[in-house]
Amino acid sequence: MAKILMKGNEAIGAAAIKAGCKYFFGYPITPQNEIPEYMSKELPKVGGVFLQAESEVSAINMVYGAAGAGGRVMTSSSSPGIALKQEGITYIAGAELPCVIVNIVRGGPGLGGIQPAQSDYNQATRGGGNGDYKLLVYAPANVQEMVDLVQEAFDAADYYRNPVMVMGDGMIGQMMEPIEFKEVKTRRELPSKPWITDGTKGNRKPNIINSLFLDAGELEDHNIRLQAKYAEMKEKEARYENYNMENPELVLVAYGTTSRIVKNAIDELKEEGINIGLIRPITLFPFPEKAFEDIPESCKGFMSVEMSMGQMIDDVKIAVNGRWPVGFFGRSGGVIPTPTGVKNAVKEMLGGAK
Repeated sequence: MAKILMKGNEAIGAAAIKAGCKYFFGYPITPQNEIPEYMSKELPKVGGVFLQAESEVSAINMVYGAAGAGGRVMTSSSSPGIALKQEGITYIAGAELPCVIVNIVRGGPGLGGIQPAQSDYNQATRGGGNGDYKLLVYAPANVQEMVDLVQEAFDAADYYRNPVMVMGDGMIGQMMEPIEFKEVKTRRELPSKPWITDGTKGNRKPNIINSLFLDAGELEDHNIRLQAKYAEMKEKEARYENYNMENPELVLVAYGTTSRIVKNAIDELKEEGINIGLIRPITLFPFPEKAFEDIPESCKGFMSVEMSMGQMIDDVKIAVNGRWPVGFFGRSGGVIPTPTGVKNAVKEMLGGAK
């Protein structure tokens, strides 16, 4: 299939429809408004339902209802909008319902600004709502990968009966790149959905979908089962990319659009005779800890590079497990790191390590 030029946010909508999404519920917020705009035009053409809710809280609870009825459903928002959805997200995770949630991150905290950021890392990977729950979180680095991962997210959500988040930022949402809609091939054997609430038709007892367990023992059993599911995700779903990892002096860790800036910095440093590697997490939960197991002896340390004040660095330190020093370079508030800034931070850390 020939490639077409598409804006990131619109490509997300197209990928979702390609994956069989039939329901979208959302509420406007910059910089992701092209997603609901696209879905409002295109989803009815395939027999789907688009509804602009009166608030983010309403939208995520409509997702709860559609997922409970067995539909492929998606919502999208940006940082403070996702914060408002957190109550519904923890309910959906507790009720074990599949859905896809897209977060096009903007600067925070609070209302913050509309420029790109990665400061929702903790919100995405540490839940943000109440209780012991996890989302499978994808962090694409370009529009093509966004398309591929949005399509895969629906399968992963159905397989695990769990909400899946695809996390980009304002830069990837607003940029235009050539993309190709490849044939969707599932990596998993998807289970049937005997648990859905689509009417008994007089043949069975009503299904009840709930996250309420008043018996403490029952709730603990439920939590233990959820943790087993998250452990299976850690075993099967962790994904990453290595870049220039042959004998690096330092290994940078960056995800999403920041990783593209880091690759430019690495290429420029190589021309100066400084060999630097990159580990790019594609999944933020599960964090790809296996990527940190076989590091060349040439490595003198790690550096987490983020569009935040340092949130992923905690996971990097856990993965490194004290074997190397871990530095940090980040910008925030919508300020985008530059290759020059990354290069200067690398040289400073290497100078300190010598």
